[in-house]
Amino acid sequence: MSRARVARRIAAGAAYGGGGIGLLGAAAVGVLLAEVRLAKRSVGGGVAPLPPAADGLYGRGYGGGAEPLRLALLGDSTAAGQGVRRAGQTPGALLASGLAAVAERPVELRNVALPGARSDDLERQVTLLLAHPGRTPDVCVIMIGANDVTHRMSATQSVRYLATAVRRLRTAGAEVVVGTCPDLGTIEPVYQPLRWLARRVSRQLAAAQTIVVVEQGGRTVSLGDLLGPEFAANPREMFGADNYHPSAEGYATAAMAVLPTLCAVLGVWPEEERLEADRREGMLPVAKAAAEAVEEAGTEVTGARAPWALLKHRRRRRLPSVQEPAPLPDVRP
Repeated sequence: MSRARVARRIAAGAAYGGGGIGLLGAAAVGVLLAEVRLAKRSVGGGVAPLPPAADGLYGRGYGGGAEPLRLALLGDSTAAGQGVRRAGQTPGALLASGLAAVAERPVELRNVALPGARSDDLERQVTLLLAHPGRTPDVCVIMIGANDVTHRMSATQSVRYLATAVRRLRTAGAEVVVGTCPDLGTIEPVYQPLRWLARRVSRQLAAAQTIVVVEQGGRTVSLGDLLGPEFAANPREMFGADNYHPSAEGYATAAMAVLPTLCAVLGVWPEEERLEADRREGMLPVAKAAAEAVEEAGTEVTGARAPWALLKHRRRRRLPSVQEPAPLPDVRP
């Protein structure tokens, strides 16, 4: 069965309350989980530091008193920035600084992502973000999925939780960009045939995530092999101390891939919204677009007239240097 058909079945099961549709047998998942655990402590034996707090105001010199854009990050350790030691190296700080530079406007960052989180934690994270109605984010970036694969959550359940989170955020008025499940086949110490199996499972989940996100009015960016061929070519430079989470260079590569879509969804990206055939962009059925997007990291999928979606490869820009953020006001009740 093609990846597009499997992804559509998973998405349909999530939408209509079907039973759990898995991507791996229990035995295979158990072996994969053991391999991932081994990968996290084998080569180099390093331990990733806890993610540094990066919440605050970025781009203070822009805007001349304009109201800051509100950016929120949700998801797992990749969204939180686990693996680096400085706030400015986290994906949230990089995206906030990049968005401020493109929009020429300050950006207020709030990150509620939790290391180790699975998609069922998104309900808590969304509730936390929406607890203050007057401070609803303008745009949210979600990075989730890897822990769903390694902890045996069915793909149907996984995408159901994600769809609910996107729907709640969109209903509240926030734009949503989802970085889909990364390619677990890039974890260096995982060997064949498990490397192939990990790649197949994570890409299948990523395709299903794309379908449900687009159907709820969000956009997706394929994280693929953790956002770019640099990981495959330079794994020891692009992974962090634990050989599992990205390094500072890896997170910068990730942010450069997500930033164009983040800016475009707010209408501040300087490219025209037109498709370029020479960049293999086009309008496809959403399941087909989802299946093609996982083949190339950084590919954006956004909804068009149902059941069609736009497949786009936006040009990346170098990220600006990140300064220490100004603290956010205390909004606790």
